Amino acid sequence: MELFTVKSIGKVCVDKKGTRLKLDKEYIPALTNLEGFSYINILWWFDQCDHSDSRSKLIEKSPYKDSPEMLGTFATRSPERPNPIALTCANITYIEAENGVVGLAYMDAEHGTPILDIKPYTPSLDRVENPSMPQWCASWPKNVETSGDYDWSKVFNF
Repeated sequence: MELFTVKSIGKVCVDKKGTRLKLDKEYIPALTNLEGFSYINILWWFDQCDHSDSRSKLIEKSPYKDSPEMLGTFATRSPERPNPIALTCANITYIEAENGVVGLAYMDAEHGTPILDIKPYTPSLDRVENPSMPQWCASWPKNVETSGDYDWSKVFNF
């Protein structure tokens, strides 16, 4: 088994002031010229699922209505996976580069979650015009902008 070193570059902050990324001081220069991008891809660590039970779960009961009963981990966005790495595309609301802060409209991570990396969202590399989807999820929203207004209770079993 090959081992890798992955270091957190900061933390997710979620409180009354909203959602934001707070970078460790040494990584603040990496925000240079991020202004102008409206979205970023954030790689983060599902730290609450970083244990042997979650890392060994490869098949699970589907949380989705109208889907197959069982799904492989790689067919889900589950936090329980061999390497608990998550990816979120988020809308930037403000940048305080001098303080290492990036404000976000929303992010599906808990307060204190470790951030692994930030990459600007660029349509030429990140956008797929006509992706194929299994029938059970083909009716889901087609983009991040409409996803926030979608009634996800129609999709999930909980």
